[in-house]
Amino acid sequence: MKSSASQVISELEGTLLMNPDPFSYFMLVAFEASGLIRFTLLLLFWPVARSLEILGMSDLVFDIIVFVVLAGTRVSEVEAVARAVLPKFFMDDVDMEAWRVFDGYEKKVVVTRIPTIMVERFVKEHLGADEVIGSEIVVNRFGCATGFLKRDVGSFGDSLSKFLGDHRAQLGMGRCNGVSDSFLSLCKEVRHRPFTATQDDRDTKQHHRPIPVIFHDGRLVNRPTPLGALVILLWIPIGLCLAMIRIILGLTLPMYAVSYIAAIFGGKIVVKGKPPPPASATNSGVLFVCTHRTLMDPVILSYALNRRIPAVTYSISRLSEILSPIPTVRLTRIRHVDAQRIKKELEKGDLIVCPEGTTCREPFLLRFSALFAELTDRIVPVGMNYKVGFFHATTARGCKALDPIFFFMNPRPVYEVTFLNQLPLEATYSGGRSPHDVANYVQRLLAATLGFECTTFTRKDKYRVLAGNDGTVSYASSSGGYIKRVISTFKTFKH
Repeated sequence: MKSSASQVISELEGTLLMNPDPFSYFMLVAFEASGLIRFTLLLLFWPVARSLEILGMSDLVFDIIVFVVLAGTRVSEVEAVARAVLPKFFMDDVDMEAWRVFDGYEKKVVVTRIPTIMVERFVKEHLGADEVIGSEIVVNRFGCATGFLKRDVGSFGDSLSKFLGDHRAQLGMGRCNGVSDSFLSLCKEVRHRPFTATQDDRDTKQHHRPIPVIFHDGRLVNRPTPLGALVILLWIPIGLCLAMIRIILGLTLPMYAVSYIAAIFGGKIVVKGKPPPPASATNSGVLFVCTHRTLMDPVILSYALNRRIPAVTYSISRLSEILSPIPTVRLTRIRHVDAQRIKKELEKGDLIVCPEGTTCREPFLLRFSALFAELTDRIVPVGMNYKVGFFHATTARGCKALDPIFFFMNPRPVYEVTFLNQLPLEATYSGGRSPHDVANYVQRLLAATLGFECTTFTRKDKYRVLAGNDGTVSYASSSGGYIKRVISTFKTFKH
């Protein structure tokens, strides 16, 4: 139950976020918005920053970090990283006990030293804050950040005094030595970490969580701490060589040998369940319906079956098609044309399809297109999942041609392939089920097998929130509709 007409003010770093040091978030912005050079420069500055902080010059250190990361960077790039990359890492760092206390109030304000442009979207859309008070960056007339912070907006305390008026906030949450020093005096009650809930709160709010991050972008798997960033930089040249070797071997070796050779170079394919036999003269081809985690899904499935099976694709790059060791069938997104192409391929033999239409990194399944259910009753669901250590093998904003290279750059990529039984006739279109019922049934079956959750989100939802387009044609778009759909879909998180 929320306190009626009450206000809470909370510091972000070190309170709502467990990590008090925002350095790794600036490292993410440097890597994703500018590239390796700025990422390396910021890492080289880290020892200097720590030395200056010991001397009590933390304000100067923060200003230098902001300058190194943002100077000359287009604001649109920073906004894109804040929209598509940072929310995942922020969410992983949220102190759930602190957030439950924070969310129990009617009006919620977050105060942070981090530039507002980096945190506002996450704090408002996922943590439910009404207002964010943070640093403001200076932007030149060309739409680029100068690297400086505005100094004419007053202190955090001044901004909060204007926001609160003559009233005092009921609760202030913050650290003893953070930016909270500037606003705790404006609060009736003050609380510091650790935030411990009462037994009643635990009983009523144990399933109460922020709006989840379903879609996110960026190449880095883990938040780059200074040590982690150093390891990444040292690994990149090794990873590139390893990726080239793996790709060449995958293109030249016979299918049955790849799984064994992959283990020598750190890769692993785990196969569960019993795959069906190959198509024969008396049996038409089997349609393998897969969950979609990376563009490598059909390739890994072919390795698991020890034979090259064609896969339908939508919008992979020409380089990915050239590097693919299996045949690809490019679809047009014109329903009747695609149906004819899939039918033609099934007459020749087995075929792989990913009805989600795009990848999803989190343990959620997007809506399955019902087209596959209309074309055959020989359907074998296959659960695909993967684990990587350094780099994601998918992107919505970046260069898709590099996806296979980033996948093979990981030290020990692991793929899990889970074969389910072929659908019984009564569960197919030929057995009287509608195509949408069949698609939804297969989605639920695969979700239960993998421990994922089903959603109704589509490819367009993903690209609108991550890239501001529908995945095919670029146009300006807001993610507001996506957030509303997340809220409506995951109401259970809020009760």
